[in-house]
Amino acid sequence: MDHSIEQITYQLTWPIRHKVMWPDKSIDYIKLQNDEDGIHFAVWKNKEIVAVVSVFINKNKAQFRKLATLQNEQGNGYGSALINHIIAHLKHEKVNTLWCNARVDKTSFYKKFGLYETNEKFSRGQQEYIIMEMKL
Repeated sequence: MDHSIEQITYQLTWPIRHKVMWPDKSIDYIKLQNDEDGIHFAVWKNKEIVAVVSVFINKNKAQFRKLATLQNEQGNGYGSALINHIIAHLKHEKVNTLWCNARVDKTSFYKKFGLYETNEKFSRGQQEYIIMEMKL
């Protein structure tokens, strides 16, 4: 694959988040209150961002949020590359737990990396979510 993963500013995540996750909502809907506190990564392909993820570390636990890949680039392994990248990054930072709010229909994707379903579920914007986590 001809791509690279780099840390970016949180503002650079917004267009991809918006286009992929909630295109029918205002751009403010995809902004996180604590975006400036996160670490944000992007997959660059041909000088264009094609996938993003945001990571928030709290003591020895980290949550990744807003994993999004442009529709026409899905299935090319960019989301997997980002998750593998953040797992390696967090292990280096001595974080011991990684978790996320997974869309219920995406749980099999996250299980490939060792995340497992918890008993915590919720809904937002007509989407069903389950909290998944893993030990690092």
